[in-house]
Amino acid sequence: MTPTHTKVIIIAAGPGSRLKSYTETLPKCMLTFGDKTLLERQLGAYRECGITNISVVRGYKKEKIDYEGLRYYDNTDYENNNILNSLFYAEEELNGNVIVAYSDILFEPAVVKRLLQSEADISIVVDIDWYGYYVGRKDHPVEEAETVIFNANNEVVDIGKILTEKNDVYGEFIGMMKFSPRGAEVFKRHFNRSKELFWDRPFQRAKIFQKAYITDMIQEMVDLGVPIHCVIIERGWKEIDTVEDYEAAVKEFEE
Repeated sequence: MTPTHTKVIIIAAGPGSRLKSYTETLPKCMLTFGDKTLLERQLGAYRECGITNISVVRGYKKEKIDYEGLRYYDNTDYENNNILNSLFYAEEELNGNVIVAYSDILFEPAVVKRLLQSEADISIVVDIDWYGYYVGRKDHPVEEAETVIFNANNEVVDIGKILTEKNDVYGEFIGMMKFSPRGAEVFKRHFNRSKELFWDRPFQRAKIFQKAYITDMIQEMVDLGVPIHCVIIERGWKEIDTVEDYEAAVKEFEE
């Protein structure tokens, strides 16, 4: 997979309510770290890897996200749905070679480069050196990490906000994944099947399908026998989910 033939979809529709006053007037991805917004830092990392075809799914305070050179899709119902359904407002971009990523992660270009090397149809980025991020992190307990149990072939067995036993092989899903052209079609087919079956009904760990996470969709596919490959990393990223996360990250940039 070459970067020039890869596109990116960034999901940035949520209100980021855990950031309290910081996101009263701004979407989470427009918070600043040093002299750049979180979204600008993400765009810089993708472009450093040669990827320039980038789309953003907006929702909360959508007018604040307005960079030139991007394509925009608006989630008009972001208050009533979640990140999985938010992604499908940009369904027309889900074809070919495509990276899908959360908008609240800071990451080094090396993470993207590692993901681009995967030849699997569907790959997710998993950090196996993740636990240290939760030491001293009061506002986002370890129980809320999107953890992954994978087998000897680095294929997902179990994913989501699950507590794992010490002897499990596991890491944390960082919120970035990649599809080949075939993988994108498989993912869309499973989403549309699940939407038809589970709309307004419980789906995996979600109370109703509309509130499902991407990890719920991944688990559904794994349960049905679809192989999901784990691209293993060790650090090189940060989640910005709470006031504590943001203030700690800003402090690092100042230093």
